[in-house]
Amino acid sequence: MPRCPQGAKNKLPVMNPSLKKLVAALAAVVAVAGPVGSATAQDRAPLFAPAPAPSAPSAPPAAPSAPASAPGATPSAVPSAGARAAFGVRETKVGEPVKGYAVIIGGALKADNDEVWSRMVELSGGKGARWVVFGTASETPDKAGRRASELLEKRGAVAESMPVAPQLKWVDLDKAVRDPQLLELVRNANGVFFTGGAQERIVDTFKPGGHNTPMLNVIWEVYRRGGVVAGTSAGAAIMSTVMFRDALSVINVMKGQLREGKEIDHGLGFVGPNLFVDQHFLKRGRFGRMIPLMLAKGYKLGLGIEENSAAIVQGDMVEVIGGKGALLIDLNDVKIDTNINALNLVGARLTYLDRGDRFDLGLRRIEPSDRKRRGQFLDPNSPNYKPEYTNEPFYIDMLSDSTLSNAMGFLIDSNQKEVRGLSFDPKAPASEALADLGFSFRVYKGKDSMGWYSDESGGDEYSVASLYLDIAPVRISRPLYSPWTH
Repeated sequence: MPRCPQGAKNKLPVMNPSLKKLVAALAAVVAVAGPVGSATAQDRAPLFAPAPAPSAPSAPPAAPSAPASAPGATPSAVPSAGARAAFGVRETKVGEPVKGYAVIIGGALKADNDEVWSRMVELSGGKGARWVVFGTASETPDKAGRRASELLEKRGAVAESMPVAPQLKWVDLDKAVRDPQLLELVRNANGVFFTGGAQERIVDTFKPGGHNTPMLNVIWEVYRRGGVVAGTSAGAAIMSTVMFRDALSVINVMKGQLREGKEIDHGLGFVGPNLFVDQHFLKRGRFGRMIPLMLAKGYKLGLGIEENSAAIVQGDMVEVIGGKGALLIDLNDVKIDTNINALNLVGARLTYLDRGDRFDLGLRRIEPSDRKRRGQFLDPNSPNYKPEYTNEPFYIDMLSDSTLSNAMGFLIDSNQKEVRGLSFDPKAPASEALADLGFSFRVYKGKDSMGWYSDESGGDEYSVASLYLDIAPVRISRPLYSPWTH
C-alpha cells in the first residue's frame, strides 16, 4: 500500500448511525454525471440507492443473541481477571478438546514456503515424523498426493500418498475407507494432509451422508492424541463442521443463494463447532460469503485464511504463518434489521492477523508478532496518535483482491474515522430477479480499535484489531453508465 504524507491527529468521535440513516447517507455518496450544463445535482441519476425489500431471497436468520463482548484488550498484556469480568469477557473454550493441531492453509501454497511446510513437520514431531497424504479432492489425486509427499519429505518427514480418491477409478472407495492395512497406516501416522481440489470429494468420501467412515474415525484418533491434521484450499474448507461445498459466486451468496447440499454442506469439524473457516479468503473477497453463512448457521466467529498462508489452531489459540495473513470476523454483537428482506448488519468486528500474529479465541485477544511490537503501535483514541494517511478513498468493489485488508490497514493509520465501498454484479442480466441488488460497506473505528505497523520486512505491514463493518443492501442504477453527450 503506498504511503501518503503524514496527516493530522484524529480526535473526532466515532459515529454509529442506524442502518436506515446509513443507507440514506450512502445513497448520496456516488452519482453519475449528466450532460454538461444541462443537469443540476438534483437531476443526476444516483449510481445506487437504498434497496426496497426485494421479494426474494429470504433474509438469513439473525444469529442468536450473546452477552456483550469485551472492548479490545491492552496491546501487551493479558487483562486481569477482574477486568475480564468487568468487560464481560467469556473464557469459554472455542476449539475441539483435542491435543492435536489443525493447520488450515488458504490455498495456493508454494513449494518454497518453508515456514508452513517445515512447521507442519515440526508440530508432528520433527524429522522422521510419519505423514499420510490424501489427494482425495484433486482431479489428479496421484500427482497431487505425490507432490505433497515430496514436499513434506524435503522437510524431514516420512510421507505416503493414500489411494483413497473418487478420481482413482480403479479404487473401490467403500472398501478403501475400511481397508485394515490403510487404516493401520493412518493410525500410525503423526500427521494427515489433505490436498486441494473439490472439497465435496473429501466429505463425500470420508463422511458420506453425514456418517463417519472407519477411515475418518482413525484420522480423528491421530488428531486427538496430539497429531496434526492439515489441509490446503479444499483441504482447508473441510476443517469446520459446516463448509462451503460449491459457492464460487460471492455476490450470489450475499443475495441469498445459500442452499443445503448445493452451496453449503457438512464438513469434517476438526476446529470444533464454534469456529467457521474459509480459504482463498482475501484474494477472492470471501468475507462476503462467510458472513451470510455465519448468520444462517449461528456462528459467532469466522476465520478466513489468505493464499500461501496458514492458521495453526490448537484449542482456542490461533497462530498465523506463511506469506500473508488471516481475517477474523466476530459477529457476537451485530444488529440486524429484520424488516429488510436482504443481507444487512451493523457492528461486525474485524481483526486482521498478519503473519506471526496470534489470537486467543476465548479471550478475543490479539498477540502481535515481535516484528510488529518492534514497529509502531497505532491507537486512534490516544492523544499521541499520528496517522500517516489523510485522503478519503472510496472502494468501488469491496470484494476485489485484498481490498478489505488494504482498507483496514489504511484506516487504522488514517485521520479518517471510516471508509466506504460498494459491491455489485455489473453483468447481472436484466431478467434476473435481483439484478439491481448491490451492497454498501462501511468500515469504521471504535473505542477499542488499534493496530501495529512494521516495515521491517521491506514493505508496509499492518496488524489491525477491532475495526467494525456495516453492510446494507442498495439498488444499483441500470444502466451503470451511458455515452457522454455534449
